[in-house]
Amino acid sequence: MQIEFIGAAQTVTGSKHLIRTKHAAVLLDCGLFQGRRRESIQINQNLGIDPRELTAVVLSHAHIDHSGALPMLVKKGYDGPIFMTPATRDLCAVMLEDGALIQAQDARYINRSIERDGADMDPVQPLYTAADVVRVLERAVCIPYHRTLPVGRGVDLTFYDAGHVLGSAITALDVEEDGKRRRVVFTGDLGRQRIPILRDPEVAPGASVLISESTYGDRLHKPIEQMEDELGEVLTRTHARGGKLIIPSFALERAQEVLYAIKSLRLAGRMPKMPVYVDSPLTVKITDVFRLHPECFDTETRELIEGRESPFDFEDLRYVSDKEDSKAIDASDEPCVIISASGMCEAGRVVHHLKATLESEKNTIAIVGFQASHTLGRRIVERRKRVRIFGVERDLRAEVVVLNGFSAHADQADLLAYAKACREQGPLETIALVHGEPRAQDVLRGKLREDGFARVEAPAPEARIEV
Repeated sequence: MQIEFIGAAQTVTGSKHLIRTKHAAVLLDCGLFQGRRRESIQINQNLGIDPRELTAVVLSHAHIDHSGALPMLVKKGYDGPIFMTPATRDLCAVMLEDGALIQAQDARYINRSIERDGADMDPVQPLYTAADVVRVLERAVCIPYHRTLPVGRGVDLTFYDAGHVLGSAITALDVEEDGKRRRVVFTGDLGRQRIPILRDPEVAPGASVLISESTYGDRLHKPIEQMEDELGEVLTRTHARGGKLIIPSFALERAQEVLYAIKSLRLAGRMPKMPVYVDSPLTVKITDVFRLHPECFDTETRELIEGRESPFDFEDLRYVSDKEDSKAIDASDEPCVIISASGMCEAGRVVHHLKATLESEKNTIAIVGFQASHTLGRRIVERRKRVRIFGVERDLRAEVVVLNGFSAHADQADLLAYAKACREQGPLETIALVHGEPRAQDVLRGKLREDGFARVEAPAPEARIEV
């Protein structure tokens, strides 16, 4: 058996890992690469995969850096099954369609800016269309957690709960070759212990090989309770300045977690009275999908919903879908909170909100998730004096705060604990670190070796390992 690391190798985006056996080729995830616009377009158009080679595709969860290239895959000829959990399928239906819409809108805006204003950007064409998304959904095969299904000759698939986002799965592939049976476990994005809304991650027993994410392999998260305190302080400080708090947020999970925290602050009287706008049609749709999948919730959230107390609704919360209403928020002078996608500030309405607010000291930008290299979100985290938005350099004068404690990714302690739990429940021989930047992987690899793991690798792009 051979594992090839095509994407999310020594970086945190574009997840693609190919398992080759004597009789099958199974692709784990097919995500979009996010980074510099020109580099991203080139990588995403290429894919690095021959669709005709694939027996099956297995999707860990619906985040675009894991699922967003699926329409490109079918567009290029893949006609086989795509295995995922039921909640992931429902989320992909809205997220991939939204991706097609945003690509078309951004292409029109950018190309018009080039033609009208001479903006310093290359012309853009959408990577895929809504018709390509439909073809992805036609190939979706839904498998609940803990059910085992053959996905190729000698390869069986079982999903376990990853606790990262709604429907996220740890993938276990049982591979039989030459009379030997080995289990490859892929964490996808691994969730944290005891965070609100979702259940804790499960340990997939019997692993011979662990392909583990490593996003936060070099750091520890602050407790979620401390994050609520810090968010409350940011809200109070921004309101006192008469400013707006912009929260670029992944529409899936992060937005719902932030809403959960804001509701808790409001109920405790720990924030000023101010409107909260969820300005993302996608987030509105995703929040509706959440209500359809109570099987993914932890006990506390399920009890809230059964008691008709939604964790995603409160006074002064407004969900915004109409584009003109979105523009009106920027035109208003009232203090408010704006939660908007995308999470790395590379596309969508949040870019327009940042354009309208980041040059004023009274406003605040709160970063609540990991920002990949070369994204606008990373440049904001680095507090660059000037940042480029739609081809125009702008002064970054707004306050910038980073609240990584809201992250739905496991931190270093969680990742170490998961690897140890896998070793306790199986003949774990090899760990391959993916979905992490080199520094995070180097630190985590050192910690794992200190704990007695002999074979720990951080494969480079296109690298292969033999099992």
